[in-house]
Amino acid sequence: MHIEKAQIIAVLRSRGLHERADWVDRELPPVVDTHRNGSLLRMLHIDPAAFETART
Repeated sequence: MHIEKAQIIAVLRSRGLHERADWVDRELPPVVDTHRNGSLLRMLHIDPAAFETART
């Protein structure tokens, strides 16, 4: 599964984590592979399944 980087940034900013959002913006590609970056997403408390349900 893939998630748009902008979605991850929006979630982090909504939580007030602006520095982490800036880091994600600099370091990750425009489309994030949830399998390859699963550990990072868990560290950021980002649940890829939440994005899956939002698409349906």
